[in-house]
Amino acid sequence: MSITHLLEDFGGGSAVEAPDPGLSEEAVEEQRLVSFEKGYSAGWEDAISAKDQESTRISATLASSLEDLNFTYHEAQAQLIESLDPMFKVLTSSVLPDAMSATFGHHIVDQLTDMARFQTDQAMQIVVSPSESHAVRALVAENISVPVKVQEDDTLAEGQAYLRVGASERELNSSALLESIHGSIDAFTYHVREDSQYG
Repeated sequence: MSITHLLEDFGGGSAVEAPDPGLSEEAVEEQRLVSFEKGYSAGWEDAISAKDQESTRISATLASSLEDLNFTYHEAQAQLIESLDPMFKVLTSSVLPDAMSATFGHHIVDQLTDMARFQTDQAMQIVVSPSESHAVRALVAENISVPVKVQEDDTLAEGQAYLRVGASERELNSSALLESIHGSIDAFTYHVREDSQYG
């Protein structure tokens, strides 16, 4: 008894095509080259297309990440300004005025010394409010060896002074300086809030 019915037949279904006797070997080689070129070009185009898609995906991901980072930066900046705002207000309403008031006389002496550096033979005069004249006279006597006239002016507020050395004059105005600092801080916090709100 034969067992051929149990074994698979591999030779029956596929017939090998005989080469066309009408084509020369050169024509067959030409067809192979054309087929290779077509396959190579198709592969190259697929690779370029895949690279372009990957570049587009990476660019979109990067743009999204930068947008998130930018938003996070503005959000963090706005939160920082919000937390610093009370400190700025205390600084401009209490700390700076007290510090400027305590050092105003020394500031006058420094400015007058600077003005008189090249004019030591000229008359020197300080005009201040009546409430500050005594302290200024005492500081001038301690720190400047040449005569300085300290004059009171009722129209001047505390923290204001006019200095004259010969023909040159300077105005010191602590209140205006404090207002300028306060205005700068308010403008800065306003712009940061606007930027964080509207980008």
